[in-house]
Amino acid sequence: MDTKHLFSNRKLFLLLIPIIAEQFLNSLMGMADSMMVSNVGAAALSGVSLVDSINNLVVQAFAAMATGGVIICSTYFGQKEMKRANEAAAQVVLVSGALSAIIVVVCLIFRGSLLSLIFGRIEADVMKAASTYFLLSILSYPGIALSAAGGAIFRAQSNTKLPMNVAIVSNILNVAGNALFIFGFHMGVLGAALATLLSRLFSAAVLLTLLSNKEREISISSIRSLKPDFGKIKRILAMGIPNGIENSMFQFGKLAIQSSVSILGTTAIAAQAMTNIFENVNGVAGCGVGIGLMTVVGQCLGAGRKDEAVYYVKKMIGWGYIVVLASCLFTYGISRPVVALAGMEKESAALCIYMLGWITIVKPLLWSPSFIIAYGMRAAGDVKFSMLVATLTMWLCRVSLATYLIRVAGLGPMGVWIGMFSDWGMRGIIFSIRFLKGKWIHKVV
Repeated sequence: MDTKHLFSNRKLFLLLIPIIAEQFLNSLMGMADSMMVSNVGAAALSGVSLVDSINNLVVQAFAAMATGGVIICSTYFGQKEMKRANEAAAQVVLVSGALSAIIVVVCLIFRGSLLSLIFGRIEADVMKAASTYFLLSILSYPGIALSAAGGAIFRAQSNTKLPMNVAIVSNILNVAGNALFIFGFHMGVLGAALATLLSRLFSAAVLLTLLSNKEREISISSIRSLKPDFGKIKRILAMGIPNGIENSMFQFGKLAIQSSVSILGTTAIAAQAMTNIFENVNGVAGCGVGIGLMTVVGQCLGAGRKDEAVYYVKKMIGWGYIVVLASCLFTYGISRPVVALAGMEKESAALCIYMLGWITIVKPLLWSPSFIIAYGMRAAGDVKFSMLVATLTMWLCRVSLATYLIRVAGLGPMGVWIGMFSDWGMRGIIFSIRFLKGKWIHKVV
């Protein structure tokens, strides 16, 4: 066993494998959801995929708040300051819960206006499906927020197995609920949304209950600990807000691109929706490596071992190349059976497979340096630089180029992926330069 470094390879595997499994399972379950909804019809799949563009924006906002908690809690954990880690964890849950309540109220009030503003004039049956799915999605936002916070707190103390187990049960309930409500009760899109709502609330309730166990190294042992501490909230937001802006800009960019795709018709929307699902699946292992890296870097810096933090970022970049390549090959291998089981129309299925082929070639080459480095930088507190670069490359490369290629050059939905490839390439170059210069490591929380 490697005793030179803070984390041996065995310890890294025990940390990362549950995270990757959890992320991978969530994406596969998302694929299963879409396969079930697609059997209701192309309009149902298109409506759900459009709303998921909004849902992903909300999910990323909550994930950003959780990221702020991981950074601070893992740093305190590395310093062995368990009392401060517990206090920070309580504030993460409080902030996440309050933010979700505000978003629920706003989205309920402006639900119809938001759909019309973002997607414009779309076919009536697609809009009907989107409106139904969006309503129940809004009600599930507190579940998303509190699940993200709870999972992040467990990961900050290197406990990645427990959130994985909760995710397994939650996703099984989601799929079972989909099967019951869609095929048993013939509830269509409403059934898919109801299953998702119940599974998300279940996940949040279980994680918060488990966090109340005082025997855990980081726990939330009483309701009194959830009183606002504005000093701690400010520190969490200082880490979370830049991440939130970065993630939100990313999702806003996707919405802008989706608006261009939505004018291409149901065939293109359905193909793009399924391609997005495949691309999420082949990226989750890499994201899992990045999420685990944040815990590793945070604990290294908390222990005052900056050289270790640099070492693990380099190591995880290499691991990122490996897992993304394997994920892309796996996803492409299952793509044809999946689109067949999903009952996709022939034209949509062929377009989906074509776009996925290009993703399988390009993503393993560009993704790791453009994302893994950023996870390490965020864990060191270098969140503003990451936010600035990701936002600029998103809008200048991905959105602008994709919009031009779709609306002017007439390349169809393939223009989305060409824009994305350019974004990955530019981001990877800039982050690599920043990492090699070493400025990011001096932004320690």
